[in-house]
Amino acid sequence: MASDKSFVEYAAEQLRDIEGVTYRKMFGEYMLYAGGKPVVLICDNSCFVKILPETTALLPDASTGYPYEGAKLHYLLDIDDGELATEVVRVLERITSLPKKKK
Repeated sequence: MASDKSFVEYAAEQLRDIEGVTYRKMFGEYMLYAGGKPVVLICDNSCFVKILPETTALLPDASTGYPYEGAKLHYLLDIDDGELATEVVRVLERITSLPKKKK
């Protein structure tokens, strides 16, 4: 089931304190970007972030799941908790590399 654009817009709005949050449709789902960096994967109206030492420190009790078949395990980000989601995305923006430009 694809994510609803209204959910994606809601997720972006929850991160309104972060400058430059955008989203792009990818394979029927969405990726949220902060500062041009991919930080939150939205699949089936759920927000997923990579399991990294930095996210584990912020989300020690978070549920986990697979955003799509064949994906690695991710944390489920509670986008309704805008303060925590903003903190997680700020950390991810800081440690995530910009995507490589296609030739």
